Amino acid sequence: MTAGHDLPPALSVRQVLTLERVLAGRPEVVAGADRLDRPVRWVHVAEAADVGVMLSGGEMVLTTGVLLVGDERKQAEYIHSLHRAEAAAVVLGLGRAFPAPPRVMCRAAERCGLPLVVLHRPFPFAQLTEEVQSRLVRRNFAAVSLSEAVRTALTALITAGAPIQDLLDEIARHSGCPVVVTNLAHRVLATAGERPAVDDVLRDWERIARQAGGREGDGWIRAELGGRGERWGRIVLCGYRGDTAAGRLLADRAAEALILHRLLGGPEHRWEEQSAQSLLTDLVSGAVPARQLLPRARAAGLPVGRRAYVPLAVRDARPAALDRTLRLLGLPGLAAALADGTTAVLLSLARDQDAPALTEHFAARLRQEDGPAVVAAADARTDWDDVPAGLREARHVADAVAGSSAALDLPAVVRLKDVHLRGLIRLLRDDPQVQSFAERELAGLLGREQHDLLPVLRTYLATGRNKSRTAQLHHVSRPALYRRLEAIQTRLGVDLDDFEQAASVHIALLAHDAQHR
Repeated sequence: MTAGHDLPPALSVRQVLTLERVLAGRPEVVAGADRLDRPVRWVHVAEAADVGVMLSGGEMVLTTGVLLVGDERKQAEYIHSLHRAEAAAVVLGLGRAFPAPPRVMCRAAERCGLPLVVLHRPFPFAQLTEEVQSRLVRRNFAAVSLSEAVRTALTALITAGAPIQDLLDEIARHSGCPVVVTNLAHRVLATAGERPAVDDVLRDWERIARQAGGREGDGWIRAELGGRGERWGRIVLCGYRGDTAAGRLLADRAAEALILHRLLGGPEHRWEEQSAQSLLTDLVSGAVPARQLLPRARAAGLPVGRRAYVPLAVRDARPAALDRTLRLLGLPGLAAALADGTTAVLLSLARDQDAPALTEHFAARLRQEDGPAVVAAADARTDWDDVPAGLREARHVADAVAGSSAALDLPAVVRLKDVHLRGLIRLLRDDPQVQSFAERELAGLLGREQHDLLPVLRTYLATGRNKSRTAQLHHVSRPALYRRLEAIQTRLGVDLDDFEQAASVHIALLAHDAQHR
């Protein structure tokens, strides 16, 4: 990936001294030779002894020193005032005022670390200012163009209601490097960029992030995220190869867009949800090998060293209630809604903890927080590579009992052994012969006018043909239930008191529900 934009090279003191017009004046660095890489923001011609008060930092000051002749105190103070004003360098043209480099100024500049350059040949300062200023103006114009291009692209995405990932992908396209958004604890909320490069960054993320947390170097450029006097995160360009000023500009524009996105789209914990959703979706789908997802899991804050992973799938619970339950119990884990309405949860426990007991405790507390919910679990995995299969198993179990939990006597945590025939039918639901069988067996009840009989049949069979329980669940009297069961048997042409016929109808109904859920 290469950066889509960059700025013309920044001008340093060293680069100014290599310009052809400057070389004609035979420049000599007489102090501060180790500070020549300072950036030059502007060029200023001044003879005033108190020029320091006129500067704002980064200027290269050109002077003949005519007002400093014969007064060593003024000469030293002149250098000190430029140092206090954070000037980039001072260039002294030798001539009648100073035929040789003044020792007092040289000593003061060396002590201050201020580059002092003398020109041995007469030199028209106007030529230097014209050359440098034109280069600086071109660079500033390029910076404005880059800023507007990035801002326009990001604003268009926000206006269109694009998700945060689209914004980050656009930022990564402009920067040509991995982009990471974190909270203040360095937990990764979102990433963008070429996946191998992102994985390299995330592999040892916490150490790298804290190492680069207080400084910028090696292309690591940060911008803070926050508003209303409160910081809540940061965006990091990881290994930006372009000009540092361009990288800072990109990071600043990106931060502006992300802050606006948060203001329009909700609190930043939504980003944590999206990060968990992306990771768990990739784990469930198997599209990415589990081993490649380990750096993302670690960077998202999931403990991954010598752990027992408990895969869960939850239905009929709000994601906010799941997150709150995890926090209340102090259980390390990730939770995210999948595309089919199931919420995947991955707990990370110490291997000496009682995983089944903690899972039961989690399910019980979730029901206290959010009411009835189906919590399906697979056995704990100690190998990260087995986690995707565990999540798929838990999801299968949750799907097998979805919509029937009120009629079924389910345990607090449902496992594969608890779904029996229902689980098998769920696996076979896409088989054309199973579909044809279900349609044939239930044909008498699938018409629109019979829509009220199918739920009664479903409950009756799910409760083991318990008439009292079925009447109670449907809030009808026993005689009314008998009439409905008689109508069902007439429509289907079966005797539900006959075990084999009832079993056949039950299997067909399970297959029908698996297809239409």
